[in-house]
Formats: sequence, structure tokens, C-alpha cells
Amino acid sequence: MSDTIEKVKCLIIGSGPAGYTAAIYAARANMNPVLYQGTQPGGQLTTTNEVENWPGNPEGITGPEMMISIQAQAQRFGTDVRDGWATKVDFSGSIHKVWINETKEIHAETVIISTGASAKYLGLPSEQHYLQTGGGVSACAVCDGFFYRNQEVVIVGAGDSACEEAHYLSKLCKKVTMLVRSEKFRASKIMEERVRKTENITILMNHDTEEVVGDGQVVNLIKAKNKTTGEIIDIPATGFFVAIGHKPNTDIFKDFITLDETGYIVNVPGSSKTNITGVFVAGDAADHVYRQAITAAGTGCMAALDAERYLASLE
Repeated sequence: MSDTIEKVKCLIIGSGPAGYTAAIYAARANMNPVLYQGTQPGGQLTTTNEVENWPGNPEGITGPEMMISIQAQAQRFGTDVRDGWATKVDFSGSIHKVWINETKEIHAETVIISTGASAKYLGLPSEQHYLQTGGGVSACAVCDGFFYRNQEVVIVGAGDSACEEAHYLSKLCKKVTMLVRSEKFRASKIMEERVRKTENITILMNHDTEEVVGDGQVVNLIKAKNKTTGEIIDIPATGFFVAIGHKPNTDIFKDFITLDETGYIVNVPGSSKTNITGVFVAGDAADHVYRQAITAAGTGCMAALDAERYLASLE
């Protein structure tokens, strides 16, 4: 532990659209925010090649460019943006204690948690390769489905979100093949029936993804294995969507902050407040429904305003 303790008015943990937007508002309110970028500076959007649904960019913008721009805007108003990530917290008392990189101790009057969530992937080397190249692997149909209009795609998953994304893709794509890894859906009956009744969705039950195949840059084929017969089939596809869930990055808060059964932070409805006074949440750490950059930014604004009002109430 460090010998010196830094005291700050507003500490923001995380650097996606939620964190940076909170920083813009907090800085403009003279809260002197300190923001730690975390293990993935810029958040999930830094893995997205094209963002076409962010207002104000009619020609689209890449995820990394967008996050660099929002970071620069936060810094323009005085946000202290730092490398490092929170490794421990203690919210048991009136002082909000946070440790950075296990060594630096910070005492914050307000804390805004914007640590986001991480999409779960299958872990195949070929899947990760094409995720990195931006050549056809995605965990967000709403974000990226537009790029596969009139093409054939594959989606993996069995829950409500997977069914919802498959149905969304069916409106854009020529054909959607849905790989369900077990013998039954985990989705609600109504969602299962919706995809089963959609003509251009083909459902393959009890199938695993063997490999994502392409030319090194873009995807053109998915190899799938029938778990019952062992047969491996080739599915032509230019897009491979993974819809097997997200894991909120909230583990270090679980001893103090109320989480739901899947680890998302429970906020007071209609606000960014958590169960701990002076600690607020923004973005995908609490949002398991929308998970969009624009909604994350909106809750970042809410968190900064809630934090500002909390500080004013102490005066």
C-alpha cells in the first residue's frame, strides 16, 4: 500500500462512452474529475471498426477514433485522465477508498463506476483472429448487422438475447444460421417461436462451432460440428455473431455494491445512484438491456449530475 493518500472530489473508474461523458459533465461543473482508463482504454468500442449509429457522424466513425475524440473533449475541460485500473475498493465507511494497481490509495468524495461489461466469446483462435482484424466477428448485431445486408451470417447462442439478435439480423441478411450448442433453447418460448417462424433463419440444434474460416482478413465460412453424429459441416457466411452473454466488470465491488444475480450493478430506478451514498454507476456495468454507446453516454451524464447534486447537498 502507498504511503501517501490522494484525495479527489470525483473519481471515475472506466473510460468508455459512459466514463468519458461523465468526465465531460463533471469537469464542466468544476468537480476536478480524475479518470482511470482501466485495462481496456476506450472500452469495448475500441474493438469496433465502424460506428454508424452515433449521432453527429453522418459518414460513420471508427470506434477508436470516436473514443479518442471523446477523451480529448473530456481533457479539454480539465479531466485528469490516467493509465491504471482499480483493483480494490472499500465503501464501508463515509470515505470512499479505491486502490489503483494494488498500490495507490485514493479517497474520493464521489465515485462514478463505468467499468462496463465484456462480451463472452467462444475462445477459438480463429474467432479471436477475425475479431482483431474486424473482418467478420462481432458480439453486437445491433451495432454491426447493417454491414452484412443481403449477406449470409451465422449466430451462436440460445438465450433471449441470441433470439432477439437473430431476428434482428433476419431483417437485414439474406440468410441467418443459428447454432444452438445444446438440445434446447434457453430463451423464453415466445422468443424461440419467433425465430422458428422466421423463414430465413435456419436453426441447427446441438452444434458447436469448430472454426471461423477466412482469407486472413475477412470471414467466408463457418465450420460447425454436430455433437450427436460428429459430422462437420461448412456454412458459407461473411459474418459470425456471438451472442452467449456478457460479463459485467464489477467483481471488485461485490462486497459493497448491490449486484443482481448476473453481476450487474443495481441502480435506484430513474437515477445513477447505487446502494452506497456518493457512489454512482453509468453504462454497461448496470445496463444489461440496451448496451449501446449512446445509452452509456446518457447514463454517464446522469451520473455526473447526480454526483454534482450530492456534493452540493454536503455544503
